[in-house]
Amino acid sequence: MMEKHKKHIKVAFMDFWTEDYKSLPLYKVLEELYDVELCNENYDYAIFSVFGNRHLDIPSSCVSIFYTGENFCPDFNLCDYAIGFEWMEYGDRYLRYPNYYFESDVASIEKKKIDISKLRDKQFCSFVVSNGTTAHPVRSRMFEQLSQYKRVNSGGRYKNNVGGPVEDKRAFEAQHKFCLTFENSEHSGYTTEKLVDAFAAGGVPIYWGDPDVMKVFNPKAFVWVRDAESIDEAVERIKQLDNDDKEYCAMLQEPVFVNERYSAESMRKELVTFLRNIFDQPKEQAYRYSRNSRPKVYREELISMRDALPYKSMGYHFRKWLHLK
Repeated sequence: MMEKHKKHIKVAFMDFWTEDYKSLPLYKVLEELYDVELCNENYDYAIFSVFGNRHLDIPSSCVSIFYTGENFCPDFNLCDYAIGFEWMEYGDRYLRYPNYYFESDVASIEKKKIDISKLRDKQFCSFVVSNGTTAHPVRSRMFEQLSQYKRVNSGGRYKNNVGGPVEDKRAFEAQHKFCLTFENSEHSGYTTEKLVDAFAAGGVPIYWGDPDVMKVFNPKAFVWVRDAESIDEAVERIKQLDNDDKEYCAMLQEPVFVNERYSAESMRKELVTFLRNIFDQPKEQAYRYSRNSRPKVYREELISMRDALPYKSMGYHFRKWLHLK
């Protein structure tokens, strides 16, 4: 069957963590749907993230799309559309699509295959963290307190106790019954690949971070550390599971998601629908943020402070910076 002709689109990517834009999962999705021409100038669409401020120079004649895999909220004065973590509805301008749908094998955790026979061969708990200096202190406290019960193997650069950073995080986590999966910060909707990767490794995650994590993930499938005050309670729950194989195995076999709405297939369909709504219509009809004088002044004010703002992404932290002054 002859392949349907793909629409040609001229797109610029900017302010991502890499300049190898063809390696980005979002680019790969676009490439499946369209004939994508990567441009540095004379582009019709711009997709930007939080690692820089080139997005402030995007011409108003272009349709702009913000994407974040970090704990950043979109500024809709600076973009027409956004993809992020926030629980919000904003017409056709926003899609909640957490980065684990891009970066993790979500489909594998929907059909978990648990080999109970290997349970006895597993070590107690893993901990893989590279940067502990900017994270919430609750993570270090949990590591230290749980280590008083049994050894927690730290395979990252932070608090490493296994002879150096491990090369394969998934393989390392798969050797353990439990995985400490704490986010760097606590924010509604901000659940990263850490939790999903722990599920994929075949252990029971011990999680702290998103206070609304149970909107998506089944609370019977992991140990939730709600706050610093609940660490003692969480440690006792982990001890109980560690010493009761029947209860531990029952938790392992619980479904990960609360319903099919959050399956990889369902979310992929939502992403494709979201992108097609942007790119299938005439460009001039895809504009969403106001191109009048007020947003223009707002953007120009940010540009004037380009060197003064102590943040990578200027628009997001603009009001916070003003408050700190």
